[in-house]
Amino acid sequence: MKTRFFILATLLAFTMPMCAQTETNEVIDNMMARRSIRKYLDKPVEHAKLEQIAICGINAPSGSNRQPWEICIVEDYAFIQGLTDIYKKANPEQVKRDPNFKNMFRNAPNLICVATPKDRGQLDAGMLGENMMLAAQSLGLGTCCLGGPVRFLKANEEAKPYLDRLGFSEGYELLYILAIGYPDEQPAAKPRDLNKIKYVK
Repeated sequence: MKTRFFILATLLAFTMPMCAQTETNEVIDNMMARRSIRKYLDKPVEHAKLEQIAICGINAPSGSNRQPWEICIVEDYAFIQGLTDIYKKANPEQVKRDPNFKNMFRNAPNLICVATPKDRGQLDAGMLGENMMLAAQSLGLGTCCLGGPVRFLKANEEAKPYLDRLGFSEGYELLYILAIGYPDEQPAAKPRDLNKIKYVK
C-alpha cells in the first residue's frame, strides 16, 4: 500500500505543474493520475464495478439530453478469446511481434463497447467515455480507448457474428471500445502542451 501511494504521489508531483493548479481536490487528482493502460492483471473486473462505471457513463451530458449512445459490457472471456483467434489468423505477423500477446484488446479481461447512431452522437459519446474512464480510475482500474479492434470487427467477415452479438439497435454502429481491467503497469505522465490553451481577456 505504501509503495502504491508513493507511486501515485510521484505521478501527481510530475503532472500537477502542468495544470497550474494552486489547490487540488479528489476529482482533479483522479483526472491527473489517469493513464492509458496497456498491461493488465489476469483478473476480471467485478460485475458491480462494471455496472457502476456504465451508470457514471450515461450520466454524462448530451445535447438536448438525447443520450445518443448504447453500451455493451463484455464479461464473457470466451467472447474475447474467440474474436482474438480470428484476429490472430488474419494478422499472424503482428501477433508474433508482441511477445506478451494474449488478446487483441491489450490483454484486458473486460470490454466496454460504445455505439452511436451513424454520423451523429460522437461528441456526446466522447463525454460518456471520459466519464467511464475517470470512474474506472477512481475504482483502481485501468482503461485504454481502442479504435483498431473496431475497424477489425467492421471489416472482417468472420468477426461479424461477434459484432452482431453486441446487440446494438438498428441504425447504431460501434464507435469505440474501452479495454478495462486491473492495471499491471504504472505509466509515467507524458508532457502536455500548455500552448494549446488560449485566453480571451
